[in-house]
Amino acid sequence: MAKTPYMNRVCDEVLALELSAAGAVLIEGPKWCGKSRTAEQHAKSAIFMQDSKMAASYRKTALAMPSLLLEGETPHLIDEWQVTPVLWDAVRFAVDQRGGMGHFILTGSATPPDGNDDDEAKRRHTGTGRITRMRMRPMSLWESGESSGGVSLAELFEGVDGDIGAKSRLTIPDIAHAVCRGGWPESVPLPEKVSLRIATNYVKAVVEEDIHRVDGVEKNPERVRNLLRSLARNVSTLATTETIVGDMQGNDVSASDKTVNAYLNALRRLFLVEDTPAWMPTLRSRTAIRSSAKRQFVDPSIAVAAMGANPARLLKDFNTFGFLFESLCTRDLRVYAQPLDGQVSHYRDKNGLEADLVVSLPDGRWAPIEVKLGEGEVDEAAENLKKLESSVDSKKTGAPSFKMVATGTPFAYRREDGIIVCPIGCLKP
Repeated sequence: MAKTPYMNRVCDEVLALELSAAGAVLIEGPKWCGKSRTAEQHAKSAIFMQDSKMAASYRKTALAMPSLLLEGETPHLIDEWQVTPVLWDAVRFAVDQRGGMGHFILTGSATPPDGNDDDEAKRRHTGTGRITRMRMRPMSLWESGESSGGVSLAELFEGVDGDIGAKSRLTIPDIAHAVCRGGWPESVPLPEKVSLRIATNYVKAVVEEDIHRVDGVEKNPERVRNLLRSLARNVSTLATTETIVGDMQGNDVSASDKTVNAYLNALRRLFLVEDTPAWMPTLRSRTAIRSSAKRQFVDPSIAVAAMGANPARLLKDFNTFGFLFESLCTRDLRVYAQPLDGQVSHYRDKNGLEADLVVSLPDGRWAPIEVKLGEGEVDEAAENLKKLESSVDSKKTGAPSFKMVATGTPFAYRREDGIIVCPIGCLKP
């Protein structure tokens, strides 16, 4: 069956830049997010380590003479390199020997295990100065063609004077479907009922296969399911490990902090869990800032599938829908901030003042964003953003480049107080 047409990704530009500045680029991210398709667009030759016809031969060659697998017109793609971790040092050595930039593209959907029980891991060099890493995530609404793209994150940071006007094509039911379907490239063009199965099958594969392979340690599938369900119920919150353990113990009395942390590390190795770190600005007062990360998946559909939910259920439970909508916004803003080398964080202090998301750039520019699904909460969110701005020491942290309320509403506009109201269905990089 022929491949579906390639849909351009925000990280295409990032990958091209990284290839011009490093001998090799490692694209990391969850399975099915499109790493291989994107890498193929930039590669001139390739080998696929999980090719069923060649996998055994590739692995034997990698162990006997790995340099043979590095031959080919550059950039040369090695897909799923972690299948044979010895390739890492082979690539590093080849880059040293050849000099110059843009020799290899590697992709990896799991981080190989480290530790004393893994001789290959001990031998593996960090690759600093030779191999650079690029994170890839499932598709944003802009990449899937669902965002109108009327508001650019980069342009907002550059400073947009005057009115902002754009319209989202997405209704609330559309957003519910996007949350449940997720940004998996293969699911985007499929009919609704079929597309929703992708995330369900994804979680099933994680539970039954992937999580056991990532570090070679057998795990209890039912415990993995319980953990995913608990994380899903606590998505976009500051739930502690103790909270997760307590939640799981309703179905698994033997769940413990040690076990949960081990399972969480495995999920991080698969790039499925991507918590939102706390933003730590300099404040005017001595108010303590909460340093806990927010629980988050790389894509909201993982949480939906873990809970066994669907669009109809979300439309009857707007509380849960709201947390999952924040998860969707987090994913998209991470994608849009990547070309700016930006980081997406959250803010909360001991008095409860918070910003759902904060986008910060390496040069110190920052922007707080509140996430509200409906129009009714916009005024409260705007007041919250103004309070946050007044609490930050602008002499040290600088004034925000802009303040935004990200919504599921139809229209983007600038309020009289300067705060931007922007539907997630209007945003682009």
